[in-house]
Order: sequence, then structure tokens, then C-alpha cells
Amino acid sequence: MDNFKRCEWADQQFEEYEAYHDKEWGVPVYNDQVHFEFLILEGAQAGLSWSTILKKREGYRKAFSNFDVQKVARYDEHKILELIEFEGIVRNKLKIRSAVTNAQHFIEIQNEFGSFSDYIWSFVDGKQIVNSWTSLDQVPATSAESDALSKDLKQRGFKFVGSTIMYAHMQACGLVNDHTIDCFRYEACKQ
Repeated sequence: MDNFKRCEWADQQFEEYEAYHDKEWGVPVYNDQVHFEFLILEGAQAGLSWSTILKKREGYRKAFSNFDVQKVARYDEHKILELIEFEGIVRNKLKIRSAVTNAQHFIEIQNEFGSFSDYIWSFVDGKQIVNSWTSLDQVPATSAESDALSKDLKQRGFKFVGSTIMYAHMQACGLVNDHTIDCFRYEACKQ
């Protein structure tokens, strides 16, 4: 372990968890493939720990064509049944089917808005929300923005996109900077 001060949730965890916190979490994302990856991973995490999903991340890359939304959108019933048997991911039928459905709707958003990134950043007026939390206890599970995003995605047919899941997505992809102010990543992740 090192001497960096991290957010409480990431400190003293396993190596991949710290690496995720130190290099990815909270960094503003404008790449649609990364947004699609986190939609799949955050949806898979519902009801489970994030550490479980991080440990299976390579399995998800293999199972979901390295998060190529065009390929995933074309997965047929045979491929879905194959994935239900694939041990490298959470083998939940509803979550696997939702990834395919969400890929199809993701493409519809890209066609409508030019990119998924443009769409999702519109929920924060194109500007990162920078919070000033001093402890993990202050960090909310949802926000008005995640409520609005969740509602809109559900109306478009997405699954596993509740407000808590979408707030986690917004944190992961830097739409919200929820690093605590004493974390060494707080300043680095400001947009």
C-alpha cells in the first residue's frame, strides 16, 4: 500500500479497486464506448458489490465484445443463452438480456443526439458537478440529475437504470466529482 489519502470506500481495498479509484473513478468521460461499458457494469452490479464486478471486468470484456455497442446490439437468443453459461460474468438472465436491449437503445440515442456522451452530459448542462464532501457519509445515493436521467432512460426502454445506478454511473464517468476533499484525486478529477 502507499501513503496516498483516498476516499474511504477505496482505501485499503484490493489492488484493482485502488487502481480503479486512482485512475478511473470521477474522471470526466466523453467516449461512448466507455459510457457503454459502465452502463453494462453498473447494471450488472445492481444488488451486488462493486468489488464483485471489478473482479469480473475482464470476463465482461470477453462476453460483451470489448463493449462494442454495435456487436452487442446484434446478440441473438443463442448468444444470450451462451452468456448465461459463461462463468466470467454474473449469470443473471435479466441483466444479460438488459445489456442487449440497452445496447439497441444506446444506438438510438447516438443517432438522435450525435453521441451518448452529448446526451448524458446534457443532464448536468455539460458541466461537471463538483461536490465538497468531507466524509463518505455525506455522499448521496441519488440526485435530481440522476432521477431525471433514470426517468428518461426508462422511458426510452432501458433496463437496470434506476436513479442509484445512474448516480453511480455519473460518479464513475466524472459527471459528478464525489471524491472527498481530502482525497488525492479530488483536484485531479475536477473538469
